[in-house]
Amino acid sequence: SLSFITFALPFNLIFIFFIFFIVYKSRMSNKIIIINGPNLNLLGEREQSQYGSLTFEKLKENCLNKSKELELTVEFAQSNIEGEIVNLIQNARKNFDGIIINAAAFTHTSVAIRDALEVYKKPIIELHISNIYKREKFRQKSLISDVVDGGIFGLGTDGYILAIISMHKLLKNEN
Repeated sequence: SLSFITFALPFNLIFIFFIFFIVYKSRMSNKIIIINGPNLNLLGEREQSQYGSLTFEKLKENCLNKSKELELTVEFAQSNIEGEIVNLIQNARKNFDGIIINAAAFTHTSVAIRDALEVYKKPIIELHISNIYKREKFRQKSLISDVVDGGIFGLGTDGYILAIISMHKLLKNEN
């Protein structure tokens, strides 16, 4: 009887760890953060020729609806302050499985945001409502493109929905 317990115990432990891993993975692989940089809170009010008429709140609602449809848990964040965005990225390492980031003007200037993204070892998608490569010369350089998995540029606010779909596929290893 003791030899059976000695024989069976390792298999029971392996089974318990396997179940724990499956449950953990199913809960963890569905949580993403969408980080928005400066002035994106003014969507619908500023430069509608570049950014469209959709408000930030409506964009957030559309993203949350699409995420729910794909069974993703999404946090939608916005800051005009570079250090706050760095903090969001650093905190995402423990709390999120993927980042979608529209760093806005910080795309072209922030080494700090780039460095924080480089430390994040999970999927990252860079997103821009306008095509930064068809804009002013100073906007055509992205400091973060080389540390992300992919980018969506110039497709308007629909780019957010495409980024959510793409992130879902990255998390499910379909991309």
